[in-house]
Amino acid sequence: MATTVQTPATKAEKGIPMTSTRKTALVAGIFYLLTFISIPTLALYGSVENHRDWILSSGSHTGVLVGGFLEVIVALAGIGTAVTLYPVVKRQNEGVALGFVTARVLEGVMIFTGVVSLLSLVTLRQDLGGAAGANAGALVTIGASHVAVYKWTFLLSQSFMPGINALLLGSLMYRSRLVPRIIPAMGLIGAPILLASVITALFRTDHQITVLALGFLPVAAWELSLGVWLVVKGFRPSPITAAIDAASTLPAGRRVTV
Repeated sequence: MATTVQTPATKAEKGIPMTSTRKTALVAGIFYLLTFISIPTLALYGSVENHRDWILSSGSHTGVLVGGFLEVIVALAGIGTAVTLYPVVKRQNEGVALGFVTARVLEGVMIFTGVVSLLSLVTLRQDLGGAAGANAGALVTIGASHVAVYKWTFLLSQSFMPGINALLLGSLMYRSRLVPRIIPAMGLIGAPILLASVITALFRTDHQITVLALGFLPVAAWELSLGVWLVVKGFRPSPITAAIDAASTLPAGRRVTV
């Protein structure tokens, strides 16, 4: 004879359950919000980017170190968004989902390259900037080249790649309806504008900030709204989330043979 023994409900089961997809949405949303942590670098890097002889000057370079640390967090958080969302969005289109992961990794590599360029400049400033007999002209040239590397990697990693990411993830989110369609629609509309702005900036380096702002704002709004929605609301009910939760949910009771 077989009898069913019902395990007692735990305290956590009495409240709102934290399903597998809800946890995924929460983690992905936090990662998305972390990608905005580097906004202060616009001010922190000001002395390095606007003064060609910064490498010869004295004073604190803490701002550059802090900015570099914040950008490392952004690079890792960006990769985290793709890795976290991949198991969910691959059920909509695995090829596009894999492309999103690849784009995020490439973006992170370029961000790291720019950070290393500025941190190397800090080391040169400490070791050679005030050294007796140092060739000031050569140091200024080297410093300018490091800043130029950072500016171009920033243009490609944190301006061009977000447009690619918006097209890839935006299309997945729009078709799957995992979030309200107005959210990915902002990314899908803003991405072509941002990509066109980056291409324009490549040939209009004297107007980069003005040109990029036109395309960056809608993409930034898409990423921010996506992060907030995932943290606060999570994914909307859909066949994708239902299948994932069903596969990860353990049965409430167990059968014991007597």
